[in-house]
Amino acid sequence: MVERIVEINNLSKKFGDTVILDNVSLFTERGENLIVFGKSGTGKSVLLKCIIGLLTPDSGEVFVLGQNIHKFKRNEINNLRKSISFLFQNSALYDSMTVRENLEFPLIRNFKLTRKIITEKVLNTLELVGLEDSIDKMPSELSGGMRKRIGLARSIITEPKLILYDEPTTGLDPITSKEISELILNLQKKLNTTSIVVTHDLICAEIIADRVIFLVEGKIAFEGSLDELKNNKDPFLKNFFSKNIISE
Repeated sequence: MVERIVEINNLSKKFGDTVILDNVSLFTERGENLIVFGKSGTGKSVLLKCIIGLLTPDSGEVFVLGQNIHKFKRNEINNLRKSISFLFQNSALYDSMTVRENLEFPLIRNFKLTRKIITEKVLNTLELVGLEDSIDKMPSELSGGMRKRIGLARSIITEPKLILYDEPTTGLDPITSKEISELILNLQKKLNTTSIVVTHDLICAEIIADRVIFLVEGKIAFEGSLDELKNNKDPFLKNFFSKNIISE
């Protein structure tokens, strides 16, 4: 039986009178890359925050690794989050810390490891993203693509079972975007992680997507393969692609 890493049932969330997510149901299986498309303001980032427990839904259920995360106490959520990583748009590196210190931080905060093991993990992870020589640099000394790689390194160093990506290629040129997307795919296969990726980047989606969903006004308007989405006859979806909105 295939293991479901995330399962969401009838999730709804609103802020004030504005409905952001409206009865959304979806799932991801182990080792799968799920892409979440949609125009700005359709609830993509809110969906990720509900999955990780940063926002509480108004109704519905969110199961992560078989556990209903919104029935957990704070300490239980924190323990579950050790198996989840979140890669933000801007990589969210600590500007006052070196690359080494940025990667050490989640290990020191969440696990009781010896200094030797922490150093080994940092070096091994930097090797995976091809930036061993940047270990003692400050984030300000890195290019945009390098910062994305370090952000990715920090997201995998804890060996998570689930990684949530919020626009992982935003602000990058097409060549660097392709490189980062290929790196995400290679690491996912090597580490057998499950990923949910919010993106507007069609290049990224074409490289890593196993399955895609499309949110329209807080509802899932489409679920299937990327090819099926691109060939869909729905006027809104066709217009979305024809105007090349999927590129930032």
